Amino acid sequence: MESNFLTAVFLPLALFVIMLGMGLGLTLNDFKRIATAPKSVIVGLLAQLVMLPLVGFALASIFPLAPELAVGVMVLAACPGGPTSNMVTYLAQGDVALSITLTAISSLITVLTIPLVVNLSMRHFIGENVLLQLPFIPTVVQIAVITLIPVALGMVLHRYTPSFAANVEKGVKWLSLFFLALIIFGLLLKERANLPTFFLQVGWVTLTLNIVSMALGYGFATLAKINSKSTVAITCEVGIQNGTLAIAVASAPTLLNNPTMAIPAAIYSLLMFVTGAALALWARRKPMTLDQDAA
Repeated sequence: MESNFLTAVFLPLALFVIMLGMGLGLTLNDFKRIATAPKSVIVGLLAQLVMLPLVGFALASIFPLAPELAVGVMVLAACPGGPTSNMVTYLAQGDVALSITLTAISSLITVLTIPLVVNLSMRHFIGENVLLQLPFIPTVVQIAVITLIPVALGMVLHRYTPSFAANVEKGVKWLSLFFLALIIFGLLLKERANLPTFFLQVGWVTLTLNIVSMALGYGFATLAKINSKSTVAITCEVGIQNGTLAIAVASAPTLLNNPTMAIPAAIYSLLMFVTGAALALWARRKPMTLDQDAA
């Protein structure tokens, strides 16, 4: 698979399909949850948007990473949750509505925060005079186009053609997984000469990021005395990021255009299915409380 075709054509198409699938399962009521169950939403967003980048920065600084791979870890940590976190929440018998709400709201917010986090990371890990920068306004516009527009289209289809949306959503989810697998395969194939080194360098970092963020998400929700179904949703949402968006930001020709920076997200996207499955098995064996969260 040629790199130019992968990053310029296939990757935006894949991300469009993935975000469209997310929108097919969303309604405006999902965004209103911040008013009806504010504590769960606020705890989840703080853990995801503040704690996760800090954890990513700490790990990228502690592990001996090449500068480009360190930035790649930060690109991943800056991204919101994705459809996979919703799927794992469902399998773990968590609060799927809360998971979808957190994914939707964080996707809106990270349109603005991704270029800030990434530019600060490049300045820190690569150097003060780094030439590779994400221009804020064009980056915000491009991320909005490739994420928010397909989500909005999916929501419109859900609103006006609910039966069609429900039937299409199932197929789109499987198509999303297929696209993600092809993207990862293409990236790893392109970097196959460096693959063993990359796995040794960044595999442990991405696995640690995945597990530590899950543990901290669970800990934050537990300390906030949020019910167990919502705690599972927050754990999944904080611990499982939108790897496809991270790959797009890192490797798209009009964004960072650096396939090496996409390697952490590609490896992470493989590992998260293993850890997500383990989390789902663990959560299904725990008794769930259904008490409503205090406002």
